[in-house]
Amino acid sequence: MSESPPINRRSAARLAAVQALYQIQFGGASVEDVIAQAIGMQPAAPSTDDDDGDNEVKMPPPDPELFGAIVRGVSGGRVRLHELIGGALTTDWTVERLQSLVRLILEAGVFELTERPDVPPRVTINEYVNLAHAFFDGAEPGLVNGVLDAIAKSYRAREMTGTRG
Repeated sequence: MSESPPINRRSAARLAAVQALYQIQFGGASVEDVIAQAIGMQPAAPSTDDDDGDNEVKMPPPDPELFGAIVRGVSGGRVRLHELIGGALTTDWTVERLQSLVRLILEAGVFELTERPDVPPRVTINEYVNLAHAFFDGAEPGLVNGVLDAIAKSYRAREMTGTRG
């Protein structure tokens, strides 16, 4: 049985941000209330019983700075983010046609690619593709990868064409 890799605080922030954005958009919650609620939540104590057959991934508390930046940035910049996403989609697709959760994942990923130069673009793409894989088994992770890759190549071309090593 393979175990899931541990999730770090920044990965937890990305997941929590997408969940918060969903809550804001479809639950009518305010941005600041959702942020305060998420940052104020205490994580459950880690389980020490590994024999319970539970394959749950234990989540650390989200990095509050990254979480807040994503939620505020996406909420305040949705029009611009939709323009960027729409420009990276094929002519057959529009932002409005995307499934809600896919759209939220893309909004968060595009925000991070365009507004967070402190995070390498390949890390951002990988994080959001992994997030898409956590929710979808179909073509959605590939769509997320394609859109984020196109935007990264446009906005952070030097980092995307640089050699590794």
